[in-house]
Amino acid sequence: MSRFKRLRQSLSTADAPFDGWLPLTALSLMLIGWIMVTSASVEVATGLTGNPWYFSIRHGVFVLLALSAGLLALRVPLAWWKANGPFLLLMGVVLLVAVLLMGREVNGSKRWLSIPGVPFNVQPSEFAKLFLMIYMASYLERFLPQVRSKIGAFLRPLFIVGIYASLLILEPDYGAVVVSTACVMGMLLMAGAPVGRFLVLMLLVVILGAFVAIAEPYRMARLTSFTDPWADQFASGYQLTQALIAFGRGHWLGVGLGNSIQKLYYLPEAHTDFVFAVLAEELGLVGAVAVIGLFALLVWRAMAVGRRAELAGLPFAAYASYGFALMIGAQAFINIAVSSGMLPTKGLTLPLLSYGGSSLLVSCIMVAILMRADIETRRVQRGRLAPPPPSQQSSKRKEPGEGVQA
Repeated sequence: MSRFKRLRQSLSTADAPFDGWLPLTALSLMLIGWIMVTSASVEVATGLTGNPWYFSIRHGVFVLLALSAGLLALRVPLAWWKANGPFLLLMGVVLLVAVLLMGREVNGSKRWLSIPGVPFNVQPSEFAKLFLMIYMASYLERFLPQVRSKIGAFLRPLFIVGIYASLLILEPDYGAVVVSTACVMGMLLMAGAPVGRFLVLMLLVVILGAFVAIAEPYRMARLTSFTDPWADQFASGYQLTQALIAFGRGHWLGVGLGNSIQKLYYLPEAHTDFVFAVLAEELGLVGAVAVIGLFALLVWRAMAVGRRAELAGLPFAAYASYGFALMIGAQAFINIAVSSGMLPTKGLTLPLLSYGGSSLLVSCIMVAILMRADIETRRVQRGRLAPPPPSQQSSKRKEPGEGVQA
């Protein structure tokens, strides 16, 4: 048996306390992120502060804070998150209102909140997305049969998403709107809601999106510029053309770590929203595909955790895992698609990899909750914990032990 097979079995065996691929993949992405943030920010940090390691040191502090928050979240039982779902949802609304009233405006958007005593700006939309996923998981556990059969129970979560989306549009933060809406609809679909309802919703979303796009000229310019960024490469298409140049220079193996040209004031936001373009330039196609593979592995294992929890009769753990998997996957896909010119600019960070304290903190908490869900599921399957009462279980519950391996 090869070393790789032995490692794979040790990481994902049913006898392990949790799926080892989850922390391994997340830590790998965080390490790669720290290296790439350091590489991408040296020149900018020197110009702004005189210290070439300014952003690297700050990101290192964010990594330590995120890991500490993740370790704390790992110790919190899922029952606590489930019981406090409505409170956390309300807290998300409060944060989104607070950033509109007292937020710091950067590049025409109010997305950041300065809190006394906190050494960095907080981005409330990141925490609001986390709280929304937790509430949705608790809602689906309580009303799963009604969601599948009654239109009212199906529409209530979408009404809540509408409130969140309205507040996010006022910032504006359209990327968060897209991710939140897509994740909630994905959770409803995985909960077994009728497909016909989603077709009607998709039509309404397309109509509403078209109206929002043409309401402001700059939005329409963003939507059209990504189809042909070279037509206006020094204005609306500037970011994308510089990112595409970075991809082109990377070739197969890249120009070498630290040797990017585009990060030298050519590519805006090189260490935040467009860090993947710098990664592709320095590490090439091989490095870019490796990072995409790590994200795919993380999403796959998160989905596997959700499936095990669903088969074990733990609907909250299952739908929380599905929601986090969808959020990490959607945000990573959108960020990479924006960098490579497949989608218009959204302003979304790359989870676990981009510079930013709020995104890194929330991503680590999500991974920790996924690990906690896996731990509690495996305990139930081994008979160490009594499963929840039948009234709280999914109507499609199977006996513990069926389909343990995902």
